Amino acid sequence: MPDPSTPFVALRPFIPARDFAASKRFYLDLGFTVTYDGPDVAVLENGPHSFLLQNYYDAGWANNCMMQIVVSDLDGWWQRMMALGLPEKHDIPTPAAPKMQPWGMRVAFLHDPAGVLWHIAEQPQQP
Repeated sequence: MPDPSTPFVALRPFIPARDFAASKRFYLDLGFTVTYDGPDVAVLENGPHSFLLQNYYDAGWANNCMMQIVVSDLDGWWQRMMALGLPEKHDIPTPAAPKMQPWGMRVAFLHDPAGVLWHIAEQPQQP
């Protein structure tokens, strides 16, 4: 039986890709680095955080999949992201600008090329 007090080394979700190469380009533009690139899965990292991009697409899964990135400066992140021209470059919907959500966080919303919805949230200020 595993020891539940032993911390995880990583917890990485699998994310679908309708067009594997196009999704990798999108995430590279967002600042991720591809640290493994196989025919069916790629590991994308940003600092200590990572996920597995899967060369597999199911519309129901992709359109109901959501991820969250928490940043310390949402306005700065938003400006850098908008300067990338992601909707034109990657044929995605226009991102939704940051605003306060009912659950108490400021969040911007961004869809990837497969339809995965990313919540770009600002870390709440400590009192």
